[in-house]
Formats: sequence, C-alpha cells, structure tokens
Amino acid sequence: MLVVERDWMEPAAAAACWAGAPHLTWLDSADAGSLRAESRRSRYSYLAPDPFRHIVARGTRVFIDGVLKPGDPFTVLEAELASFRTSPTKGPVPFLGGAVGFLGYGLAHHLERLPRRHAPAALPDMAVAFHDIVIAFDHRERRVWLCASGLPAPPGVLRRGRAKARVAEAEARLARPARDRATWMGCDSAWQPDLDRSRYEDAVATVLGYIRAGDIFQANVTTSFRAAKPEGMAAFDLYLALRRRSPAPFGAYLSWGTGEALLSASPERFLSLDSAGRVETRPIKGTRPRGASPQADLAEAEALRMSMKDRAENLMIVDLMRNDLGRVAATGSVAVPSLCAVESFASVHHLVSEVTARLRPGLGPVDLLRASFPGGSVTGAPKIRAMEIIEDVEMAARGAYCGAVAWIGFDGAMDSNIIIRTLSVSADEVIAQAGGGIVADSEPAAEYDEMRVKIAPLLAAFSEPAP
Repeated sequence: MLVVERDWMEPAAAAACWAGAPHLTWLDSADAGSLRAESRRSRYSYLAPDPFRHIVARGTRVFIDGVLKPGDPFTVLEAELASFRTSPTKGPVPFLGGAVGFLGYGLAHHLERLPRRHAPAALPDMAVAFHDIVIAFDHRERRVWLCASGLPAPPGVLRRGRAKARVAEAEARLARPARDRATWMGCDSAWQPDLDRSRYEDAVATVLGYIRAGDIFQANVTTSFRAAKPEGMAAFDLYLALRRRSPAPFGAYLSWGTGEALLSASPERFLSLDSAGRVETRPIKGTRPRGASPQADLAEAEALRMSMKDRAENLMIVDLMRNDLGRVAATGSVAVPSLCAVESFASVHHLVSEVTARLRPGLGPVDLLRASFPGGSVTGAPKIRAMEIIEDVEMAARGAYCGAVAWIGFDGAMDSNIIIRTLSVSADEVIAQAGGGIVADSEPAAEYDEMRVKIAPLLAAFSEPAP
C-alpha cells in the first residue's frame, strides 16, 4: 500500500477534476465544516475514480465487467472481495481502497421470499466498482492523501510499480486546473408524484389498518416524484446544487458509465464495521423541520425530543436492528450506547439512536449485510411482513432508494449509508423519493406533511436556481 500526502484542497474541487469521467464515486461528508459533536461521523470524505473492476446486478443476473456470472449479488460480491483480500493496514484514514457502490432496496428479493408487484426500476439493483486508487480527505485535520494498493497487479515489483503510477496519474489530474462548474440554474420540468396527498394518506391509512389488525407494529411508506431529465444535464452539477442546499454527513455522488447517477444527501449511517469486527448502526426515526429563528429551532428540537410517537417509532427500529445484528454478533456484544438523541441537520432535526455489536469470528462485511439488509428504519417491524405490505401500498419499485451506498475495504472494514434524501438519475428521468415510518398513532395528514419536509430540498435543488 502506497500512501502519499499532498496539500489540502476542498473535496468538491478535487471531484471536479473527474466530473466528466464515466466512472466516479465521491463519498462526501458535506456537513463537516463545523464538526459539531453530532458531526463527528463527517470527518472523512473519499474520492474514488477510475475503477479496475465493476459488478452490476439487474434482477437475477449479475455481471462482472460485462460478463454474466453465476450466483446472487451478495455471493458474487463476497467472492470478488475475497480474491483481493489484504491484511489490515494501519493508515491515516479508515478506507484505503476497495469496493464502492450502491446496493438497491430490490436486493431484498435475494434474501427473502417477497412479492414482486412492480416493474423493475430503471437503475441497476447493484452497481459496485473496485478501486485501487482513493483520494482521502480528513476534514478535521485538513489533510489529503493519495492511497494506492497496486491491485489487481500481482504482489511484488509489479504491484508497487502500479501503485506509484496510479498515484502519479491522480496527482497530475489534481494539479490540472479544473474547468469552472456551471451553477445549476434549475429546470422547468414539472415534478409528477406517484401518490398525491389523498392517495398518500390512503396508503398510510391502509398501513394503519394492518397495525390495528396486529399484522405489524410499523411500516415505512414512501413515494416518488418524477421529472423529465433535461437534455445535456450534468448530474455532477445537480449534485453540487443538492449539497449546497442539504449538506449531509453521508452524502454521495456515484456515476457508473451509463449516463445514470445517484446523488445522495443522506444523514443516516446504516452499518459500519472496522477491521477488528466492531459494528455500529445509527437508525433515524423521528423528524421535525428546522425553525426560522433560533427560538423556533429550539422549540422544534424540543418537540421532537418529547414526542412519544416519534420515540416509539425509533424504539421499534432499535429493537429490530438489535435483532438483525444479533444474527451475526458475538453473544452478549449487542448494546445501545445512545437512544433517541436529537441531532440537527441542514433542513431537519432527527431522533437518532446508536446500536453496536462485535461480529463473530470468521464472518465479514457481506455476512453483516445479509443479516441486516435492507435497513430497519426504511422497512418496519416485523421486517418481512412490513416489506410485503410496502410492496402492496407503494406504486413503484423503490430501486436504489432505501438501499445503501457502501465502501468495503480490501481489509474487510466497511461503512455505509441508508439511501434517503437521494435523487436517482436514469437515462430519461430524475426521481426524488421520501417517506416515513407509520405507527399506531400516526395521522395520515401529518405523515404526508413530514414526507414533504424531507423531500423539499431534493425538489428545490432540481427545480430552482442554486442560492
């Protein structure tokens, strides 16, 4: 492993150097400026260009570099990671290279027997790339490193030579003046909701009926807003507009060479795993808008803190995640260090809990994903029955939404988000999605209003000029 420090530059400026490249991943801790206590998870950002391998899954088919491979997406990903496994390397940042990409909500069909009522989403079910070169940013220390593993070259002189060449290529790209990015001027394409207010409230009422019948305790109901993709639209420029409006600790920009892209302003960690087997998940349940004044903002945060409905919603998902982690955790290691803490983000306050565990010896990141995917905060409890009901009440496949963007290091460490507050860009449309958890005392009108609070920055980023 070759790690070379260079002078500080802002991650957005570095990412712009590859903005026109067909394959680019930018894991973007965009709210790192203040490094508040609740933003300690925003310390690092990663830029991963020019991968050497791709895995793409659509339905029952999985491809490596365009070649069809047998097995389900999790099995293929696990086998490919094993072929490049390296010993843990002490470095300046947690991620020095590995697999990066997204796992869409639809991968749940490879883990559970679930109905398929909807046509497949436009984006793949999974798009993961293997990166031997990573530019890592430490926001707290304002330091930047170029990290190169030299893979997939064989060990020895060839691998060391490739690592040096890759660092030199990246340094040359960063030193080249990047063209000024055009300020996103908004688009006049009208958003078309899958569910208007009346139909969204009907969907919530249907879920409430299942809850009262004793089928479930909670289900997460979501909907989509769709707009025509403008001709010549640069998804990278739209992402810059989104991050200006809604900076987030687990933001991400992903493009994978087909004109498709994922633009995420997610505030939520799904699963993190270090090379020693320590696991953390941080489910979010409970939302209030930011106030227009400091006094109003404090009042919104306090109302969230005291809300019995939101706390109950959060507690149910904490119990679900404890159960999911327990399937792969060492006996007695599952704990809840933080329960229903109020954390503040650019446009909302959230209730956030923390669940930790220690992975059993012999298990790895894909085992952890199999046990926990999709995240409990975007499904419900009991999980499988909630997902069956979600398929019934929602109007379209979720696609990437409610899945996870993840990096998995060659050393077996991992971090991931929940894909919420995200724009999906396909060949011909832009999709924004949002929703919320429904519990026994949910009110359909209030749930629709909460969904609109969550989706507002996405719609504004696309439709309005950048501020």
